[in-house]
Amino acid sequence: MENNSSFEKGFANRKEVLGAAHVEKSWSNADEFNRPMQKLVTEYCWGDIWGDPTLSFKTRSMLNIAMLTAMSQHHELSVHVRGALNNGVSKEEIRAVLMQAGVYCGAPLALAAFRVASEAIKAWEEEKAKA
Repeated sequence: MENNSSFEKGFANRKEVLGAAHVEKSWSNADEFNRPMQKLVTEYCWGDIWGDPTLSFKTRSMLNIAMLTAMSQHHELSVHVRGALNNGVSKEEIRAVLMQAGVYCGAPLALAAFRVASEAIKAWEEEKAKA
C-alpha cells in the first residue's frame, strides 16, 4: 500500500463508505497497468475531496447519486447507492434524489437509475439481513 497521508485518509474514507471488502478487493485486483488510477482516485477523490469536512458523507453520497445518474454511470451508481445506505441515506432520500434527477436529467436516465438503485438496495438489504 502507499505511504502518504492523503492516500491513507482516502483508503479509510473509501472503506467507510463503500465497505472494507469492496475496497480491499479493488486494491488487490489492481495491477501494474491500473494501480496508478486506483491510487489517484484513493488519494484525491477519497482523501482530499471526501476528506474535506465541509460536506458530510451523507450529502456527498446524495450528490454522487445525482451526478452518476446524469452521466448514466450505472456501475458507479450501484456502488454509490450502497455507499449512501452505509452513510445513512434512506431509501426515501435516494428516491427523492432520483426523482429530482428525472426532472433535470430526463426520464430515461432516471428510469435506468431507478433500476440500478433498486437492485443495489435489495442486495444491500439482503447482505445486512445475513449479518
